[in-house]
Amino acid sequence: MRRNRGKTAMARRIRQVVPVFALALLAGCINLGKDPPDTLISLTPHTTAPIGKLGKGSLADAIMVLDPDVDRRLDVERVPVQVDTATLAYLKDAIWVERPARQFRRVLAETIRAKSNRLVIEGNDVEVGGKQVLSGRLLNMGYDASSQSVVVRFDALLEDSDGSVKSQRFEALVPDVRANAKNVAAALNEATNDIAEQVTDWVG
Repeated sequence: MRRNRGKTAMARRIRQVVPVFALALLAGCINLGKDPPDTLISLTPHTTAPIGKLGKGSLADAIMVLDPDVDRRLDVERVPVQVDTATLAYLKDAIWVERPARQFRRVLAETIRAKSNRLVIEGNDVEVGGKQVLSGRLLNMGYDASSQSVVVRFDALLEDSDGSVKSQRFEALVPDVRANAKNVAAALNEATNDIAEQVTDWVG
């Protein structure tokens, strides 16, 4: 009988300790302190393709969307802030969840996919081929301190299978943006989607 009472008491203590231990593990996984974590910026398309078939046609008729080229200023996890013509900084408490060029490509490809009936291929494997290849250079995707605006600028390059090429510069500007992570993130997403829609209309 004493042995059973001892086992019962021990089981009761274990049941009391386990929730405390679980909370300790949880505290190690999330930030419970005063300082919030950096804002992770993720670009999402305003228009997405419906559930079901994603375009139709042969691979030869597809459009391939490549990652745009970027310089070092944009090939980092931080959001650039143009302080003046000669000075560059980075936005406080904000980092990209993934390279901005890759996120830009995904928004662009999904917008084309949603607004047309074309087969869209994403990636940088130029050997796959396709009727058209959409590439280019992402010139700007950041915050301009002097005008308090977010600017996205993209030089698009569209190459047909016959070797003909056309190019065009696109720009989207969101004015009156406060220099904090939340507002800049929303403005970057808005400007990127604006560019994606412009390019989609241009590609046809």
